[in-house]
Amino acid sequence: QVQLVESGGGLVQPGGSLRLSCAASGFIFSIYTMAWYRQAPGKQRELVAKITSGGSTNYADSVKGRLTISRENAKNLVYLQMNSLKPEDTAVYYCCKASSTLSIDSFDSWGQGTQVTVSS
Repeated sequence: QVQLVESGGGLVQPGGSLRLSCAASGFIFSIYTMAWYRQAPGKQRELVAKITSGGSTNYADSVKGRLTISRENAKNLVYLQMNSLKPEDTAVYYCCKASSTLSIDSFDSWGQGTQVTVSS
């Protein structure tokens, strides 16, 4: 019954911006840490950003200062605002829920993903 649906991906030129959205349902969204992961072809899955129920955030060093995670609890939405995009940001981006309300680093209930392609 847990559902995570990503949207907002697409083709963007280097230096461009994009905002990804994740619509969540089937659980009490406001009390779970949420995260964005990405996976590029031939590369290991990477944690991009996470946000706790209290609003604390953490980012991969490669995206810090360019990508911003946020959440809108009243609408069960989590966002990833992506600015100054680079070709190396190209990947499928996944929204994910923490495995339990006490967890901040273990995630499950992956969405289907949305493709982000940064190319000129």
